[in-house]
Amino acid sequence: MTTVPSDDGDLDDLARRAAEGDRAALEDLLAAVQPRVRRICGRMLLYPEDAEEAAQDALLLVATKIHTFAGRSRFTTWLHAVASNSARGTYRTLKRRAADRLTDEVAQAHPDPRTTSVIAGSRLDLLEALEVLGASHPDLVEPLVLRDVQQLGYQEIADLLDIPLGTVKSRIHSARTAVRPLLAVSD
Repeated sequence: MTTVPSDDGDLDDLARRAAEGDRAALEDLLAAVQPRVRRICGRMLLYPEDAEEAAQDALLLVATKIHTFAGRSRFTTWLHAVASNSARGTYRTLKRRAADRLTDEVAQAHPDPRTTSVIAGSRLDLLEALEVLGASHPDLVEPLVLRDVQQLGYQEIADLLDIPLGTVKSRIHSARTAVRPLLAVSD
């Protein structure tokens, strides 16, 4: 009988063992983090079906890339980055699919709310702003997401990204400055 880890230290131990090839530890780890991954993806994507797709992709990445977890930071910090990136990837895929459909159907009577920011709301506005930011300054996106969406501490982000604390703060400030006009509400 397996037990669900009770704290992040237990998750770190499971992740270390899974990274070393322990299959049972990997299965326990995936079961333990699944609700957390769903919450992370759900914060970024408006529709539960999209969040579930992103969560499944993130869990698959954890399972296939766990050997790259070096243990320099907490496992949960690494997990947040994987899940956030998966949610952003799902958003990009949805956006690409919608664009392909629109080129096939010149006039669409009912726009897809998952790709229409005005209809869908602020989470998709943020994802759109992150896409714009990522096109010109990709190094600013991940620190901003980890801080403002996933609410990680500055030091956790510095450890995860393996960059100095001052650089993390600078990148977050620059990212906020860049996305602020993109998120401005117009009347």
